[in-house]
Amino acid sequence: VQLVESGGGSVQAGGSLRLSCAASGYSFSSRCMGWFRQAPGEEREGVAIIDGDGNPAYAGSVKGRFTISRDNSKNTLYLQMNSLKPEDTAMYSCAARFAKYCSDTAQQGQGFGVWGQGTQVTVSS
Repeated sequence: VQLVESGGGSVQAGGSLRLSCAASGYSFSSRCMGWFRQAPGEEREGVAIIDGDGNPAYAGSVKGRFTISRDNSKNTLYLQMNSLKPEDTAMYSCAARFAKYCSDTAQQGQGFGVWGQGTQVTVSS
């Protein structure tokens, strides 16, 4: 079972990026998945999660700017990031849970059994 992220890069403030997380070895189409980020010297932060019914939840810092979605036919999770800010700079990783619904502490990264290696997002001012 593997998760592979792509789509990171460098962008100026106000720009957009779309991250992808391709899953292989297991179908996560009806499972809880999420995006997390970690900046140097900072703790990992939950960005967005989505449960098996497609219900999303976002961190307050990204609400209204980021959108999590999934394409079940491609077994792929996405994160559309708009109006990017320098404080969004971090390594972004996706994670998947072998269950339909996310745990109560999913935003803290708990309950996820598979993690990707991450893709770097750098936003310059």
